[in-house]
Amino acid sequence: PDWISSHVRTFEFFGGVTQLLVPDNLKSAVSKADRYAPEVNTTYAELARHYGTTVLPTRPRKPKDKAKVEVAVQVVERWILARLRHHTFFCLSELNTAIRQLLQEMNARPLQRQKVS
Repeated sequence: PDWISSHVRTFEFFGGVTQLLVPDNLKSAVSKADRYAPEVNTTYAELARHYGTTVLPTRPRKPKDKAKVEVAVQVVERWILARLRHHTFFCLSELNTAIRQLLQEMNARPLQRQKVS
């Protein structure tokens, strides 16, 4: 349920769904990992069908399948953590608000080699 509800909230936040979901081989996404014919978890497959998207899990033990995404996540984590490291938060909603504001700020910044954010 957490895996599925996280996807639903993400789709709602962005106001749409990607054409392709590319999860790692965690049990919530993949019932049986296989390099050529992975078996997608039934509930996850139903979610994809409901939203009109496709699930294509990464290949087992192939970290290069999502290398660009992993680097982007690392950049965001470091950038946000660096700005929040001296702050104290007293509840999760306060922390989430701070993270959301920093994410919006980061997403508004132009890309280094392009003139878009």
